[in-house]
Amino acid sequence: MLKSEPFEITLATSHSVIIPETAARLFLNDNHKRVKVRASFNGQSISYHAALVSKKDGSYTMYFSKEKQKQLGVFMNDYFEIQLFEDQSKYGVDMPEELDAVLTSDYEAYSIFENLTPGRQRSMIYTIKRYKSTQTRVDKALILTNNLKRGITDPKLWLKQF
Repeated sequence: MLKSEPFEITLATSHSVIIPETAARLFLNDNHKRVKVRASFNGQSISYHAALVSKKDGSYTMYFSKEKQKQLGVFMNDYFEIQLFEDQSKYGVDMPEELDAVLTSDYEAYSIFENLTPGRQRSMIYTIKRYKSTQTRVDKALILTNNLKRGITDPKLWLKQF
C-alpha cells in the first residue's frame, strides 16, 4: 500500500491545502487520484477520503472543508500534519452500512448504482452519509434507490418522494 511521509501544511484557502509535489507525485504517478488522508493537530486526528487536484500552475491541492477544519480545530495560519495513503475503498469513500444494506437487498437498484460514474456514486453516498440517525439513513437510502429505479438522475430529486 502506498503512503506518504507525514508532512506539515497550512490552509491555502478557506477550504483547501497545497500538497507538496513529492507527496502528490507518489500517488499520481501510480494513477491514484483519490487518497485516504490522516490529518493531525494538537493531539486531535481525523481521517477522510479526498481527491488530489493538479492545478494549471503545476501545484497540487486537496479540498479541506470547514467541517474538517472545525473537527481538527485548525484555523488559517495554523500548521498541521497530513499523511496520505492509497485509497483502497471501492467507491473512493466509505459506504454507509445502511445504503450498503439497501443496495444488497435490491439487485435492480444495485445494478443501476454500479453502472453510474464513480463521481455520481460518491455523490449518492455523501447524500446518505450526511444524516446522523441510522433510521433516517435507511429511510433516505430506500427513497434514493426507488428513485434510481425510476430513472431519476437529478440530485435535487434523489430524496424526493413521488
